[in-house]
Amino acid sequence: MKPKVHTLVVGGTRGIGREVVRHFVRAGHRVSVLGRRTSSEAGVSGHVVDLADKDAVLAALAEAVKHNGRLTNLVFLQRFRGEGDAWQGELEVSLTATKIIIEELAGKFVRPKKAALNSIVIVGSNASRLIAGEQSVGYHAAKAALRQMARYYACSLAPLGLRVNCVTPGIVLKDEARKFYRENEALHALYRRVTPLGRMGSPRDIADAIGFLCSPGAAFITGQEIIVDGGLSLLWQGSLANELTFPKSAG
Repeated sequence: MKPKVHTLVVGGTRGIGREVVRHFVRAGHRVSVLGRRTSSEAGVSGHVVDLADKDAVLAALAEAVKHNGRLTNLVFLQRFRGEGDAWQGELEVSLTATKIIIEELAGKFVRPKKAALNSIVIVGSNASRLIAGEQSVGYHAAKAALRQMARYYACSLAPLGLRVNCVTPGIVLKDEARKFYRENEALHALYRRVTPLGRMGSPRDIADAIGFLCSPGAAFITGQEIIVDGGLSLLWQGSLANELTFPKSAG
């Protein structure tokens, strides 16, 4: 009998995270979710936890491993959404929690010394290299640090047979944002126009990239970043300005 695969998703209760959870459920994995709220997905082991509370995080991890067995995949999508100090919150939730979880679980993967299916994926943001004016300085600093954290752990955990990679989404049309874009079709059309592949990303696009990195097809890939944005980040600022001012569709 083929052994069950256990995938733990941190921050998998809404948006991209919810689609990632669905992806692995469809693939037949045992799925554990750590988050601020209970997962609504059927067949998922949900653990409500404050990621800024180390003791609570460690207890939730122990329960997840006890319930679903040793890990095969670990995916991070969490971010700080509290009302307190954004700088401290981002550092605790995005960085410190990621470090605590990786180092606590590093020895709890299946076949810990055979690199193949064991995978850690950190979901980042283009704010790691670009400036998003609507986000805090803490958000930018945390996302930049996560990219380097993925590279660091890719090297330090390789002897344990663990691969570590980063997925960076572009602009994603999440379910909770559909009403906004229906009411602001001009903005939606603008995103479609400036993106080389002609549309906004979907949560499934991101989930598929994560799924690939957790598959046998990615067995020799580690320490890398996959940008999933339809090619938008390839464009020079001058080209974007020209397209906005003199759209090709206008002749």
